[in-house]
Amino acid sequence: MVACTKLSNKFIAVFLVLIAGSLLSGCASLETLGQPTAHVDNNAGTQALPPYNGPKARIAVADFDVKAAKAGGEIGSGLREMLVTALVNSHRFRVVERQALSAVMKEQELAVSGAAAGTSQVRTGAIKTADLIITAAVTEFEPQASGGGAGLGAGGGIGKGILGGLLRGALNKAHMALDIRIIDTSTSEVLAATRVEGQASDMSGSIMAGFLGSWGLGGGLSMYKNTPMEKAIRVCIIQAVNYISQSIPPSYYKY
Repeated sequence: MVACTKLSNKFIAVFLVLIAGSLLSGCASLETLGQPTAHVDNNAGTQALPPYNGPKARIAVADFDVKAAKAGGEIGSGLREMLVTALVNSHRFRVVERQALSAVMKEQELAVSGAAAGTSQVRTGAIKTADLIITAAVTEFEPQASGGGAGLGAGGGIGKGILGGLLRGALNKAHMALDIRIIDTSTSEVLAATRVEGQASDMSGSIMAGFLGSWGLGGGLSMYKNTPMEKAIRVCIIQAVNYISQSIPPSYYKY
């Protein structure tokens, strides 16, 4: 009877491993739809751009449109901050910061009125306009896209050891996606549009290198520090910068 029970448990374990493998294979097939995407786990295509010292394009980044159910306004603001910083540090863009425009205008008003000392260097009428606006919509934001690994280790030994590790790795996967558009401000024409996607089940790999290397997460995102979601976020931002850099026509690089 004991031997039969052990055999039965082994059969169940093997069966569950096969199911997990099948699910992972199915997910991999589904990920090929809706291209282009950035697959985080193998770090393919997620390296920062090479050094650049040529003419720059003048752009602005609009507020992120947050459409994902699990992301709020703070998430969108944090992602926008990270994208702006990444674009500036790619050395390919002059980024016009519209979110701080009211503060800039206030300084100019103080300079004109003469009410503040030390403002002789402030020039009015010198605010730059952007040739392009980058818009982004957060369409997917899942810190634990497959429901997490809760409960796998409870009630018996199936959730432990190698099998438990495989199942938890399969289920605890973070995921996010951004829809990116590049818009000409003179014509309102959409010059290019794509979807970048990131997912991760661990924090390993070398994707933290390059112009995202030492940056903290933007406001509202600090709760995901040192989690798979941090990795998914960072790769998504890297992919967005790569796409924007490669999709803007050469004629816009003139500053």
